[in-house]
Amino acid sequence: MAIPSGFEAAGFTAGFLDHGGPYYLGAAFEGVRPGTPRIVGLMICPHHINYRDAAHGGVISTFADVALSHAVYDAERPRLAPSTVTLTVNYLAGAKLGDWLEARVSIDRLGGRTAYTSGGIWRGEEQVATMSGVFSFKR
Repeated sequence: MAIPSGFEAAGFTAGFLDHGGPYYLGAAFEGVRPGTPRIVGLMICPHHINYRDAAHGGVISTFADVALSHAVYDAERPRLAPSTVTLTVNYLAGAKLGDWLEARVSIDRLGGRTAYTSGGIWRGEEQVATMSGVFSFKR
């Protein structure tokens, strides 16, 4: 399966994110509210698969953390440097090799040092997971 049009390689910094991705950035998710964060995409590849031929739960959890923290990072200029305080992921369905997943995020509150986020991970019209996170940052 090809990467959907409208998505580009995220180009996150080298390191751990190289192992979990590659990740892709799309347009903002329509219909939530103005200033909505960009959609983050992930194609499930062979290195994401567990012994049950499904995406490992850690892949989905990492994807949630990447998408939620990217929304905070990209919320202001100069960019914020978020650190995860809490992350909650609820798994609703499995993902298989070749599945295209999209993380749609909302910043629920952006304070002086803390951001509250929520959203979901989707495979087409099916929701694979819900997610929420709290992030700290310094301005």
